[in-house]
Amino acid sequence: MDHPYTSTDSAYISVYLSIEAESNQIPFGIFISPAIMRIPNAPLSLCFRRSAFSSSSFLPFSPSPKPQRSPFLTFFSLQGSYHFCTSNRMEGGPRNYNSTSQLHRDIGNVNGEEPFIWSSLQQRREIAMEKQIFCNRSLNMRSIVAVGFDMDYTLAQYKPETFETLAYDGTVKKLVYNLGYPPELLKWSFDWKYMVRGLVLDKRRGNILKMDRHKYVKVAYHGFKELSKEDKVATYGNTMLRDSFDEPDYALVDTLFSLAEAYLFAQLVDFKDRFPEKFPDGADYSHIYKDVRAAVDLCHRDGTLKQMVAGDPVKYIHEDHAIVPMLKMLRDSGRMTFLVTNSLWDYTNVVMNFLCGNGTSKNDSSCNFSWLENFDVVITGSCKPSFFQEENRAQLFEVEAESGMLYNTDNGIVLPQIGRTAPRDLPKELKKRCRVFQGGSVGHLHKLLSIEASSQVLYVGDHIYGDILRSKKVLGWRTMLVVPELERELQLLLETREIRKELRLLRKDRDLVEDKIHHLDWSLKFERLDNEDKSKLLFELKELQSEREEVRQLHQQTQRECHRKFHRTWGQLMKTGYQNSRFAHQVERFACLYTSQVTNLSLYSPDKYYRTSEDFMPHEFDIIEL
Repeated sequence: MDHPYTSTDSAYISVYLSIEAESNQIPFGIFISPAIMRIPNAPLSLCFRRSAFSSSSFLPFSPSPKPQRSPFLTFFSLQGSYHFCTSNRMEGGPRNYNSTSQLHRDIGNVNGEEPFIWSSLQQRREIAMEKQIFCNRSLNMRSIVAVGFDMDYTLAQYKPETFETLAYDGTVKKLVYNLGYPPELLKWSFDWKYMVRGLVLDKRRGNILKMDRHKYVKVAYHGFKELSKEDKVATYGNTMLRDSFDEPDYALVDTLFSLAEAYLFAQLVDFKDRFPEKFPDGADYSHIYKDVRAAVDLCHRDGTLKQMVAGDPVKYIHEDHAIVPMLKMLRDSGRMTFLVTNSLWDYTNVVMNFLCGNGTSKNDSSCNFSWLENFDVVITGSCKPSFFQEENRAQLFEVEAESGMLYNTDNGIVLPQIGRTAPRDLPKELKKRCRVFQGGSVGHLHKLLSIEASSQVLYVGDHIYGDILRSKKVLGWRTMLVVPELERELQLLLETREIRKELRLLRKDRDLVEDKIHHLDWSLKFERLDNEDKSKLLFELKELQSEREEVRQLHQQTQRECHRKFHRTWGQLMKTGYQNSRFAHQVERFACLYTSQVTNLSLYSPDKYYRTSEDFMPHEFDIIEL
């Protein structure tokens, strides 16, 4: 991308904003990395290209001298939807960005400099809201002796537009070629933005539901057809006993891995309704869901997905150069670190090499084991969530990193093989390395790390059930949930502040009007009125009823507008109407901490005391100034 403002002779950096289409004015942020601030004579040029109107028009912008909220987050207001790209001296040339987090990760590594972390000898930086760690239960990091991590969708953030599409395509092929589904499915495509976490699949009825924390269904679709309010109430609100919405009749979309299969299930529901003759007799919606799950399992068992990712990790996984500095900071603070993943050793080694800066290019087989120096123990093939059960009797094997060979162990002590009186003797350089295991249980992990109390462990994961609920509820580990969607959610919350204020005012107006209507109804029913007074009250009542309807419609329209800003179908991730969503309720119950990226840990002191904010009940909101 040649441009007169771009210099190849110095550490000059240009950021371009590509405007794809007209829309209302929206604010956006540019993260100006500390790495840029430290480059002498390195001006930052902000430009945008109006690709929808002109292919060659570039207009320069300068950062605001008084940025909002943070000195490293500058806001502008322009027309359009934006895609970020950079043109600089970073290896690989121009890159496209769909979020500020990706932009920040790359700009923060200009000229090979490490991204800013808390332990850097620089002046403390204010942490942007999108990068903050939020606290549900107070946690003093001084009490933590070991910090553990999941790998998939925690340390390794997969790109949904490529990885989930790959999973979707593989599942469709298994349905057609292995399970006998109609070949028309091969022409289908995957909209990776449609499904969100926190949804519930009604396997018997073919419905997709979003509910609030009280398990009231607020949004419901049959396939891709929205259910009317009457149908929702008739199906889910008219029973004597409240439905638990759990297995076996329901499936929870609680991981990012589940989005592709949920979307395919919705497509198959629509397809069955339109072409029932293409399905065998007795193939109901539950049967279809079982087939989708079986096809997903086939994809994972034959290794197709992981072979594709391992062959070109940069295509499927986001690079995050803050991972290694974060791990080093935690270890330098005296804490142990460990990795517990359901992935097997061969795939784990490829992914962690990529994340730690080794073997990052396509078809690069230069993987090594230097990344292990960032951990004390690595457990692969852990079979979470059963791994967290104390009564789990799974065998623990030690993995020989070079060959992948498994050795029997007794609580981590390698047993001698038949014909030998002593276990194998490791070379000196391997004795110093982090040990790698497969299988086992949390009891083995506690012994390997000499953990005295489960509350001394902080575990970071992305799966509300597989990582967080079991480790918190069963073991008493402290937990941090990674919610990548949170970055965009926070940005949209800032954008919609005025709309949400308007909604609160409309609700108050509606309450006032309804109270007046109730007074008039009461007067007409119980007071003795002459005809003239009764006529006046009836006229006033009619006026108020008309006003109430206008306020109701305006409120409904405004609420729908706010809803669609977050997601055109499912709305805000953490809200359903005015209540916290079921997903938000689970985050609040089971995650001590939650944040958008695992590496946000590197922005805080490893000895930080995370303190929860004060809880408020409804009677306190109008009294206490927030």
